[in-house]
Amino acid sequence: MSPQVWLITGTSSGFGAELVKEVIARGDKVIATARNVKRISHMRDIGAAILQLDVTASQDELNRKAEEAISIYGRIDILVNNAGYTQFGIVEETSHDQWFSQFNTNVFGTLNTTRAFLPHMRSNKAGIVVFIGSMAAWDGLPAGGAYCASKAAIHYAAESLSKELEPIGIRTLLVEPGVFRTELLNQPSSSRAISKVGDYRAISEAVAKKFDDFNGNQPGDTVKGVQRIVDVVKGESDACGKPWPSSLPLGSDAVSLIRKKCENTLRDLEAWEDFAKSTDI
Repeated sequence: MSPQVWLITGTSSGFGAELVKEVIARGDKVIATARNVKRISHMRDIGAAILQLDVTASQDELNRKAEEAISIYGRIDILVNNAGYTQFGIVEETSHDQWFSQFNTNVFGTLNTTRAFLPHMRSNKAGIVVFIGSMAAWDGLPAGGAYCASKAAIHYAAESLSKELEPIGIRTLLVEPGVFRTELLNQPSSSRAISKVGDYRAISEAVAKKFDDFNGNQPGDTVKGVQRIVDVVKGESDACGKPWPSSLPLGSDAVSLIRKKCENTLRDLEAWEDFAKSTDI
């Protein structure tokens, strides 16, 4: 089987950087992208192609970047939407601009990048689009509303896209990791702002302390997480023979949180079922 061609966004650190190394180690080709290519120039040494790409660019610019990327190896088989960041803050105190910036990268940028490559995949009647989501899509976190909402938006956008693309022969994979030991919490945009409103101060301080304590002590092994993603995409190792997942939680914390959310939802549904159904004509 000939090597597959991957394009990965946000490869300067974290899952993106590890994905580049893992995919190349498996014998495939990679186009590594970042807003600042100086931060990923060293990836040429391990065999990756390098492309400047900012997911918040205009659709026209992203379309041109897609054409440039396709010209490198003649095709793109797998697109990994990994670029993103975390925005902390109490809903009442975070501004429209902060929320827009969060969605502009995590949601609109992801979808615009996907749109840029879909015509190519449709022409081939093949391809895989990977979305790196988060377990945060399943349960709202106080002082993390913008991030949780952005990941929930991607969850359902990817779910809808999957149903649109399946008849064409294109697959989507929604990965929803728990807390992994990446640099995500070190980013300037991930600062844990303490509320200036007394009513919110205690909860914002508790969340800030939780994530400060987590930083550097996250339970998830990024290398192992990346290996599992590539296993699923390529149908290798423990993923061989398994049905394609509608979504892929990664990490024991993600599994526990999602299971608890589902159990609580079913419990509430049962408790309120007759009340809810009483509105039918």
